[in-house]
Amino acid sequence: MTHGRFVVVPASYVFLLRGSGPDTEVLLQLRRNTGYMDDHWAAAAAGHVEQGETAYDAAHREAFEEIGVGDLALCFVTAMQRTQGGEPIDERIDFFFTARSWSGEPRVVEPEKSGGLRWARLDALPEPVVPHELAVLEGLRTGTSAAYSTFGFKEH
Repeated sequence: MTHGRFVVVPASYVFLLRGSGPDTEVLLQLRRNTGYMDDHWAAAAAGHVEQGETAYDAAHREAFEEIGVGDLALCFVTAMQRTQGGEPIDERIDFFFTARSWSGEPRVVEPEKSGGLRWARLDALPEPVVPHELAVLEGLRTGTSAAYSTFGFKEH
């Protein structure tokens, strides 16, 4: 097996949470007109980490740009290394955060890319959810999240 260097594309995701225990809800956004996983539910705010920006700062920026909230009390969940088939652009590292407090009322800021926002219980998510995000949400629901996770790689 040949291993080559690849380009890593970093992204940050923010799951706003409310409630506790089995009543915990997450805010999801329905993707539309993005060219990736359209008509799937996803983190309310997510996007690429820009050059010179930390994943933490990207999470704050994306939350403001996509759902109009600020002052997030971010809690790191996992760094997920994922792939979708071996192409260099498909090597990704995703940084997932949750927030239970923020300022402002979450709203759709980019209506051309969104089918709306929805609060959903972690044990009753709408379908379909972007698969790698669903894996993180399942870890949140069951309390089994690990600091490092993978998605899309062959098991050895």
